Amino acid sequence: MNTQLLEQARKLDVSEQLDLVEAIWDGIASRGEAPPLTDAQKAELDRRFAQHLSNPDDVTPWNEVKAAVFAKVMQ
Repeated sequence: MNTQLLEQARKLDVSEQLDLVEAIWDGIASRGEAPPLTDAQKAELDRRFAQHLSNPDDVTPWNEVKAAVFAKVMQ
């Protein structure tokens, strides 16, 4: 890792650091790359998929999930 770049990034205020992180992540995503999943993440995805397969009708529509999240955020 380029420690000089890291030191420069640390001198930015938090808002600028977040903008930098977002720009870096957008660059990675635009290339179609993503970090590999951990074993724990893979296991959780497998668990959730198995649960869905055993209960395919046990779902919450996206508009309800979105509304619930916005209701919590706006409190």
